[in-house]
Amino acid sequence: MNWIFWACLSALFAGLTAILAKIGVKGIDSNLATAIRTTVILVFAWSVALMNQTQKITAVSQKTLLFLVLSGLATVASWLCYFKALQLGDASKLSAEG
Repeated sequence: MNWIFWACLSALFAGLTAILAKIGVKGIDSNLATAIRTTVILVFAWSVALMNQTQKITAVSQKTLLFLVLSGLATVASWLCYFKALQLGDASKLSAEG
């Protein structure tokens, strides 16, 4: 499977995310919705990483770790804004999932 296959799956799941998240933020604070979603992602991501064990976390350089942490902080900010936008607006007007 090449990168086009994975890119298409990514687009499919991003679209599903917008639809499911829009339904999920009804009647709940958008920050709480983000926290619930993030918990699911955290558990799933660590499960996949630990099952594969292709690289130990201790082998990650400090520079790489720094940029991944900064990327994670940017992702958090993006998700908080995205869920607030979903809560307040029309999901069809949000072009890409955060």
